[in-house]
Amino acid sequence: MGEFEHTVDDKGRLIVPARFREELGFKFVVTRGLDRCLFVYPLGEWEKLVGEKLQGLPLGKTEARAFVRTLMSGATECELDKQGRIVLPANLRAYAGLEKDVVVIGVSTRVEIWAKAEWEKYSAAAEASFSEVAETVVGL
Repeated sequence: MGEFEHTVDDKGRLIVPARFREELGFKFVVTRGLDRCLFVYPLGEWEKLVGEKLQGLPLGKTEARAFVRTLMSGATECELDKQGRIVLPANLRAYAGLEKDVVVIGVSTRVEIWAKAEWEKYSAAAEASFSEVAETVVGL
């Protein structure tokens, strides 16, 4: 849980918020996410996702193959350095439009990394329709 603003330095390094480090562990997986953000999974959650969900998708469906390829081809294992930073590969930074200012958020069993401007646009639109979406999705 939570939302934290950070910056990516010139070498592509990002400080992982201390609140997320314990849950993520020393090594974890970063990959392309939905809505042009990056998804960050603890190794155990990544293994569950790949083993239980992705392998169960119907390979005969074009959309399933495309989803698995996109998610898996962008995946990289990252390690925290002594300062609590990770190096985000250039291809993932380009995908998510991460240049300097970013927002790191906790979402259930994963962390998401957003370009700050994109997060602000997405968040404003989502907040505007939050009640309606909640009724539709959750039945509240």
